[in-house]
Amino acid sequence: MRKTILAITLVGVLMSTGLMANEKSNENDTYTTDLVLKAEISTFCKAIIKGDIALVKGMIEAGENVNKKSVGMTPALFAARYNRVEILELLIESGANLKIKSKSGLTIKQVAESANAEKALALIEKVMS
Repeated sequence: MRKTILAITLVGVLMSTGLMANEKSNENDTYTTDLVLKAEISTFCKAIIKGDIALVKGMIEAGENVNKKSVGMTPALFAARYNRVEILELLIESGANLKIKSKSGLTIKQVAESANAEKALALIEKVMS
């Protein structure tokens, strides 16, 4: 009986967590990533997603690799995806390579376009032209 109650409770928690994973983010009107995937994202890329420029800057100053992929995407790809223009500018100034593609083969321009990240896309086009 205890195992059954525990199993039902666990399923309920997992189901409610799964439902919340597809809700819209208040901050940038984008969909949040899957909770399992989110747990695998590096702290650096999580700071980029949140838009915490002070933390990102501090991590770069501490020696964070601006081209190291996390779950198949570079920090610049995350900045483009979430339209974090100030952070993208900082990454570029710090040596981010905008020509590195995602694990699935997407360019930074394609990532920005698919996310309707217009400001990031404008910066990318300006820098890459």
